[in-house]
Amino acid sequence: MPIRILSAADVERALPMPLAIAAMRAAFSELSSGQAALPARSRITLPDGVTLFMPAYLARTQDLVVKAVSVMNGNAQLGLPAVQGAVMVLNPKTGAARALIDGRSLTAIRTGAGVGLAADLLATKQARTVVVFGAGAQARSNLAGVLAVRAIRTVCLIGRTWANVERLIDELRTADPQLEVTWATAPEEAVAAADIVLAATAASTPLFDGRAVRPGTFVSAIGSHTATARELDEHIVRAAYRVIDAYVSAPEAGDFVLAGVAADAELGEVVNGDKPGRASGEQVTLFKSCGLAVQDAAAAGAALREAERLNLGILVPFDQGSQSGE
Repeated sequence: MPIRILSAADVERALPMPLAIAAMRAAFSELSSGQAALPARSRITLPDGVTLFMPAYLARTQDLVVKAVSVMNGNAQLGLPAVQGAVMVLNPKTGAARALIDGRSLTAIRTGAGVGLAADLLATKQARTVVVFGAGAQARSNLAGVLAVRAIRTVCLIGRTWANVERLIDELRTADPQLEVTWATAPEEAVAAADIVLAATAASTPLFDGRAVRPGTFVSAIGSHTATARELDEHIVRAAYRVIDAYVSAPEAGDFVLAGVAADAELGEVVNGDKPGRASGEQVTLFKSCGLAVQDAAAAGAALREAERLNLGILVPFDQGSQSGE
């Protein structure tokens, strides 16, 4: 049987944000109800970087994948992105490879969709103003997720690299001329006026004084994923109702670890109605995500089904019928 190869452009066409959010809703629901297999990810340290292997299986949707993602320090000198990745989709009945999917685009979309799902569950319905820390691929996808679930009118960007901020401003204004897009250099002032705060950076120390966050705000942090790094300070983390992507992420959630607190719920529990979303319009809610392979499984499965329907990608002969090998 042939194997389908999906490029970044194919993934972006096959996995629009509403479909991705629906896939994340199903994935987190399965995980919290015990219907997903999520082995620990494996790590290989290389001379100039690291490669991670992340498998997952979703029983309801029969999505079985393994993602290989590398972070290579020397790629900038080669004109390549530091993060490289690919996702292989397998047939859970035969073990045969079905597809090879660009991992960078899939990861960005599924991460943004996870934030969009969290915003739909945890942000107030009246949220209209968003502050975004960061202007890279993850910041873009996080914002896209929020724009898909709330009628946002104003976006304020805060980033270290002006060229990236300017590029994102142009993209947003072109996509929606009615959207008011601004930028800020005073984080606390921007945060104090926001209904939603998105942190998607490589920072290892807090981006703003959490005491500036006003009642009713939804905060999301997806940039840090080690126990020693955080984007949020202890003031906002301790004050908020804390939802994590999954309890298994807790040791890597530096925002929580360094504040000395635990999660109040995992996202799938809120999806399934086992734990509440926000308790009132005044409650500050917080979503912390370190990224999960079940998200890759759900996103890859949804993208592949849509790609097959639209006949996207390239079909490559891939003989899996030989019985001579192990």
